[in-house]
Amino acid sequence: FVKANYCILNDSRKMLPSTSVNSSVQGNGVLNSRDAARHTAGVKRYKYLRRLFRFRQMDLNLVYRNFHYRKQTKDQWARDDPAFLVLLSIWLCVSTIGFGFVLDMGFFETIKLLLWVVFIDCVGVGLLIATLIWFISNKYLVKRQSRDYDVEWGYAFDVHLNAFYPLLVILHFIQLFFINHVILTNTFIGYLVGNTLWLVAVGYYIYVTFLGYSALPFLKNTVILLYPFAPLILLYGLSLALGWNFTHTLCSFYKYRVKF
Repeated sequence: FVKANYCILNDSRKMLPSTSVNSSVQGNGVLNSRDAARHTAGVKRYKYLRRLFRFRQMDLNLVYRNFHYRKQTKDQWARDDPAFLVLLSIWLCVSTIGFGFVLDMGFFETIKLLLWVVFIDCVGVGLLIATLIWFISNKYLVKRQSRDYDVEWGYAFDVHLNAFYPLLVILHFIQLFFINHVILTNTFIGYLVGNTLWLVAVGYYIYVTFLGYSALPFLKNTVILLYPFAPLILLYGLSLALGWNFTHTLCSFYKYRVKF
């Protein structure tokens, strides 16, 4: 019986894959050249940026799993910790300074631009959008058997902040590398690149907003929050046909605002 078990153990070892952790690690504990190349900062950065433009490779639902946990433990959906807002504010400051540098703005003009982006673009517009969707959700999207539940306004604003972050990264960081030498060149390639970045950024905002409200189990028909994709794509097509450069319009508006 022992001999039979020993034979079975030997056969099972033969069936194991020939590659193991040791195959990728040299005798001194260092990764071989092929595996080391996969762990370089450049490769990781490339994978991160590639996933930024591919929805299927991103687990965006992960953003809202903590909201379910907070509801179970603290009986509220909205954040009670302003840490994310603080981090977002820091990113707003850094990216806006970069935007002012690219547009060749002075110190005081950059400060005015920063105040505009924080209090108008992020907070002001966010208050309007969050309040509008909060009202629509409570008025029309709550399930009939869940009338005792309602969408918290604080949660609606949290959803806006979550959706605003990828938009900020695309328009106030990635776009900076293309503004002067590509986007603002008054060519078809220029407004194609610029308007495509706007399409992706606003598309992210719409999709992440949809995820935020679809995560609430007492809401129905949240798919209507994806309907803005239709006019967005239509506007994108018209902008390319008419030669309307979104980024050029935004930059001109920013430069006009900071003069006063």
